[in-house]
Amino acid sequence: MSLTPEPPFPEAGALFYQELTLHNERPWWRENKDRWERTVREPLERIMAALAPEFGEAKLFRPYRDLRYGKDKTPYKMHQGAYVETMPAAGWYAELGVGGLSCGGGFYNARPRELAAYRKAVTNAARGHELEVILEGLTADGWEVRGDTLLTAPRGYEQSHPRIALLRHTNLSVRRAIGPEVTGEDSAIERIAADWREIEPLVAWVSDEFEKVARTEESA
Repeated sequence: MSLTPEPPFPEAGALFYQELTLHNERPWWRENKDRWERTVREPLERIMAALAPEFGEAKLFRPYRDLRYGKDKTPYKMHQGAYVETMPAAGWYAELGVGGLSCGGGFYNARPRELAAYRKAVTNAARGHELEVILEGLTADGWEVRGDTLLTAPRGYEQSHPRIALLRHTNLSVRRAIGPEVTGEDSAIERIAADWREIEPLVAWVSDEFEKVARTEESA
């Protein structure tokens, strides 16, 4: 047993994932699962519980990869994600992986109805411009706009549309890394909360559109 003190969160978790990149196999995982629980899962559970009164209850994803598809058969994910849903397919996200902590938010895995509502809002002059302004401001502050996109215009939309880049998105979010200056769970709680507040305009924009879908479904 090593006498070297274990680094604080999130460094200890990042080191775990750095080693997992070299040993992504079941025997190593079984030997180190207690370490994963101690340095990754349990700290994130405490952090998300502390954030819940303001942002809502979080879901922590399972560490196991879905091996049914693709050629990569390594069994374990290289990160631990936590997600707070504001509306179906929309919400806040935080992640601990090889590079440390990061967080973001937006919409993910939307159903056709939500995706249609998003695109309808993008084509609306006021709402579409509002989204552009939100994303421009976040990008200027170091947030990366992410999401899967179609190669061409979605069906029913012209390639010449002024917001075609947004219309091609099938999911849309922003992400930004949290630097090494954040050390310890209390510091992580403060930083994630501050970052989530910073991207609240994007999460609110998406959630407002998806709420309209939910209300329509309830009244049907």
